[in-house]
Amino acid sequence: MKRSEINAALREMEEMCRRHCCYLPPFCNFTPEEWKERSHEYDEVRECMLGWDITDYGLGKFDEVGFSLITIRNGNRAMAKKYPKVYAEKLLYLREGQYSPNHFHWYKTEDIINRGGGNVLIRVYNSLPGEEKDLEGDVTVHMDGRTYTVPAGTQIRLTPGESIHIQQRAGRCFWGRSASAMTTPMTTVSCRQWGGSPKSKRTSRHTGYCVTSTRKRSERIWGAYIWSSRTAGQSSFSV
Repeated sequence: MKRSEINAALREMEEMCRRHCCYLPPFCNFTPEEWKERSHEYDEVRECMLGWDITDYGLGKFDEVGFSLITIRNGNRAMAKKYPKVYAEKLLYLREGQYSPNHFHWYKTEDIINRGGGNVLIRVYNSLPGEEKDLEGDVTVHMDGRTYTVPAGTQIRLTPGESIHIQQRAGRCFWGRSASAMTTPMTTVSCRQWGGSPKSKRTSRHTGYCVTSTRKRSERIWGAYIWSSRTAGQSSFSV
């Protein structure tokens, strides 16, 4: 992604936050110059990787595949004594039509909450023991106190205020519909310190951004597994 694209995505998410009265912590507004002046008092931001992430999954099609995200709070399992927090909170912004590919997490559970804007569509699957997408098994869905079962590949619609609980190894892809949407993923600790992740480029305009390389479209990324046509029998980008 070009620097201009990243800055535009940052400004767009900031405007969405203002529109929905979602106030961000001060570190989200530090400039690179201000960060140079910050002491070890802000090591938690650095060591728990708080702040901005803008990703196009290395595909160069940010308007179609990717999203903007802010990690507001997080722990660090590699430094558990210093940062014992066992949960994470994020803000995730999806433009209308923007898509996050099919994936599951080995270790994380999460709740995805639609905080405002348009609808969020989530297609759900189970994963098989060999990490393939289960195209046949029914999926148990947990939404706002309701538990029910749907066929594999069912599209779940989250309107503003609705949420879904995603368990470990439960697969999903999601995208915005009707208008741009703001969601809050509440998860167990997001551990980018775990091994098996591809190299990423990281720099700072506030806290930073991250562009993840997924050249094979099937990668282990920060404790996640992204399905591809080779592993799943169909393209993870078919929605």
